[in-house]
Amino acid sequence: MQIKPRQNLLEVWQAIARHSFDNGEWQWGEWGGRSSVADAERLLCLLYPATEIEPFRLDDPDTTQLDVERALRNAGDSSEIPMNLLEILGDFMENHRGEESPTFAGGYYFAPENPEHELSKEQEEVGVVDSYSMSITLCLATLGFLKVYRGKTQRASTLARIDKLRDATSARLTAAMVSLLRSFTVNVVDIASDQGQALARLLGRGRLSDRQVLQRFQERFKSLRALISESVTLGLDTDVADQLRNENRLFECGWAWSLVKDAPEVEVEAQTAQDIGKQPQGVAHAVPYLYFTVVALDGIPDLSSERTLVLGLLTAEQQKLADALRLRWEITQQYWSGIARFDAATWPLEEIPWRTTLQQLESEYFSLSVASILVHDLVRRRATDDDLTRTVAVMERLAERGRITSRTAREDPAIGLHNPGVTLPLLGSEEIGPAMKWTMGDFSAQLLKRTVQLCALSRNIGSQDRLLTLAENILDHLWARRVSDGEGVGLWDNVHAVYPESPVRTGPLSWSITERVTECMVAAHALYTQDPIRSSEMTALAQAALSEAAHLFGKEQLEQPAPAPKSPQGEEIKGIEADLRRARQLVDKQPGTAHALALGVLARLYALARARGADARGV
Repeated sequence: MQIKPRQNLLEVWQAIARHSFDNGEWQWGEWGGRSSVADAERLLCLLYPATEIEPFRLDDPDTTQLDVERALRNAGDSSEIPMNLLEILGDFMENHRGEESPTFAGGYYFAPENPEHELSKEQEEVGVVDSYSMSITLCLATLGFLKVYRGKTQRASTLARIDKLRDATSARLTAAMVSLLRSFTVNVVDIASDQGQALARLLGRGRLSDRQVLQRFQERFKSLRALISESVTLGLDTDVADQLRNENRLFECGWAWSLVKDAPEVEVEAQTAQDIGKQPQGVAHAVPYLYFTVVALDGIPDLSSERTLVLGLLTAEQQKLADALRLRWEITQQYWSGIARFDAATWPLEEIPWRTTLQQLESEYFSLSVASILVHDLVRRRATDDDLTRTVAVMERLAERGRITSRTAREDPAIGLHNPGVTLPLLGSEEIGPAMKWTMGDFSAQLLKRTVQLCALSRNIGSQDRLLTLAENILDHLWARRVSDGEGVGLWDNVHAVYPESPVRTGPLSWSITERVTECMVAAHALYTQDPIRSSEMTALAQAALSEAAHLFGKEQLEQPAPAPKSPQGEEIKGIEADLRRARQLVDKQPGTAHALALGVLARLYALARARGADARGV
């Protein structure tokens, strides 16, 4: 199906309003409040498009568009919707705040590795990087919404609620940023260790010896190693910094699944410390996870987005925290992009599936995670056509291997990518109870998101066409997985509808996939707001047609008497002149459109000349 961001988003919003509102009242339902991640994802399905796409704005009742209001009619009219959002967001901030500080519990997204065990309440309340990152995006969207809506209402009670919610949201944003800083880690390993050997095999792929891998690693990451080891703002443990200076060691960097055990507290001002409460102790081992690294990298750019800067959403202290996160963001992107493209002849990323180094887990999902980081880096540095073309091929292969664009076989293991999904053991969780795991079932939605992002980046017509085709195929797949009856009609996720061999999914709706589909539509909207790719061949054709049209139009005006201003012929001449002027304006940005206009002018000039010829012959 063609990607139609506006129509697709309106369908999702209508389904959310139908599911979550009852006579204008928000219903959290049975699962609401049991995971800060799920609740944040659910709210972002509404707030993210509302803050990123102008026609979807909900903060100004006077500008709410009719189709948006119709889609959200269960939530009230244009004046009631922002008031309802105030209440809903206030509930979220209150539900996910402890006695002293905001909480970021994974809740029911956590599961015991052994199904016979049961997680303790303490384990379910452990913060998770997914929640930190989602909270950054949600809090920024909320602060922007409040800033605009505050100028649209005069009621004292509403203004007081806005101010209270703004303070709570700002505190949560700060706490999320601090937690994300304390979840970043650098893991240094000896090449002779099991993890070092795994990384050496990944990079050498049987073609390079350990010594050759180490030498190339030193050359490729020399400047990055120096930046990490010498950067005071990273707050690395002294032992880690010393080990990192040893060029005979390999290293990885990124985000652990939660606060790293023994991670130092982030210094903040006294008032801020009071607002965010005591910084909790970490439990996660100091090991970066690909999945959580991607999640963190997705959230951090929102801190420096144009909207954040224009509206001035960050305080001075939050800006310092944002700068510290930005440094980690850049370091991590450069590292994993370098790992993905370690060998120019054959990228490690091109050998699917990717194998993680510590836990030796192997899956197409990890290949997608590395590709996601590479996409971030390609966007940051405006990639070459070769890098883009090779990345497009990786995306196409992942879609095929994930049985999105290819048929399934009997008892196909690829179905497990979607249901039950890929599981990650959460190292360190066993120290506070039964060992926990995290499951990712959003392979298709993540693949669609990265494909659309690449499509927006591509300036090559062939690559963009391949990416658009792939994105449409993935969206077909995802759209077929919407719930068709019962609770949550029009939302996700019914994997059984696409893969009949997959067990019927039970439990709560997948707000994770719903939110990611929403992100995809926002990214697609950004894609379509760009100028189309400029073709040099089409530009040459347009310029040639324009040259001929301009010449013939000049000749027409030279040889023929000026028609009366209001006559049909006079109106025709004015129309030709307007089209010619418009074609000249568009020739650089939209050469195809300019060419079409020039051809239209030529056709109309020919028709005029032919009509005169017929008149002269007395026909």
